[in-house]
Parts: sequence; structure tokens; C-alpha cells
Amino acid sequence: MASGLRDQSMESSRGDILDAAANCFMERGYTETSIDDVARSLGATKGRIYHHYRSKADIFAEVFRIGMDMNYAAIEPFRNMGGPAALRWQKMAFAHAVQMVVTKPYQRTVWVGVKMHLRGATTPEQRSVFEELLNYRTEYANVFREAIIQGRQDGDFHFDDLSITNQLMFVTLNSPIFWYAPRAGETRADIEYLAAQVVTAAYRGLGGEEKGKRP
Repeated sequence: MASGLRDQSMESSRGDILDAAANCFMERGYTETSIDDVARSLGATKGRIYHHYRSKADIFAEVFRIGMDMNYAAIEPFRNMGGPAALRWQKMAFAHAVQMVVTKPYQRTVWVGVKMHLRGATTPEQRSVFEELLNYRTEYANVFREAIIQGRQDGDFHFDDLSITNQLMFVTLNSPIFWYAPRAGETRADIEYLAAQVVTAAYRGLGGEEKGKRP
């Protein structure tokens, strides 16, 4: 019993650290964020952080991984659903857009990681970890890619270049991580309305025939 409580306390402590770190990475980026910044945001000592993580790089990788885990969990109920691929895409896209809002610090950290990798701003040691994380992200993106390919084959989507369309689709679906800001009194319904508008814009970009339909 005591061991179980200790495990729960450890997980809670790690979660608090990751939440604080995600906010710091979102606000300052990777380079400008220090362990001191995370500790101040958490209201704790650096010792508490080093008790769980060896370095800032380890924390960053964990935030990135959890951000992607959250995305996978959100779309999981719809990945293998029957019916038209366009409807499957709508359901997944809506779940994804909601994640961009409700877990914004984690999702913005994922974006920071992708940008670092593309710029080559990683050490050789970090590179192997980043490649693993980016492969994880690519596998996630491929779930959507397969849905829009099938949707085009079904005649529900109309677009020319798959690669360009796929990139523009994610630019739209990910966009809340750049412009969304919580409002006083905001409800879950408000967030879902916002997500639905984002999905509508992405759906139109795919040449969806039932434009504007809320998933």
C-alpha cells in the first residue's frame, strides 16, 4: 500500500514538472528555457527536477512524447471506424483540433522540436532521440494521410498534389497552437465550436463536398 502511494506521488511530481516545462518551452523555446526557469514556474527547487530527470533535453523529449501520446489517444476511437473515409477524417481532425487547444503547451513543444530538427539545432546525442520522436509523429500523420487518400478515391475529396495538400491540412489543423488564447468563462462547448471551425477550413482545403459540416 505504502509503495503504491509512493508510486502515485512520483507520477504526480513528474507530471507537475512536465506541465511546468511544457509551458516554459511554449513561451521561451528550447534554447532560452533553463532548468531554473522550470523550477521557478513549478515553485520548486532544481533538486526536485533533477531527482526525476537528468537534463533539460530529457524533459523536452518526454514532453514531446507525451504530446504525441495525447494525440494518438484522442484519435484512437476513430482510426478504424467503418463508413466513408471522409467521415473518419472529420472525426479524427476534430479530435486533433481539440487537442491543439486543450493541450496547447505540449503541442507547441512538439512544434518546437520539429523546428529544431529541421534547422539541425540538435546535438549528435539528441539527434537519435529526435529521430525516434519524429518517426512517431510521422506515423501519426500517416493515419490522416491514408484517410484523405481513401477519401479522394471515394470521390469525397478533390485535390491534386497529395504532399502539398497534406502539409496544408496540418498547417490548418495545428494552427490553434499559434493563435489560441483562453478566454474568461470559456466552456468546453466554446472550445469545440472553435475546433469545428478549424476542421471546416481544413475540410474545404481538401475539396470536401459537404463543406462546413460539423463532425
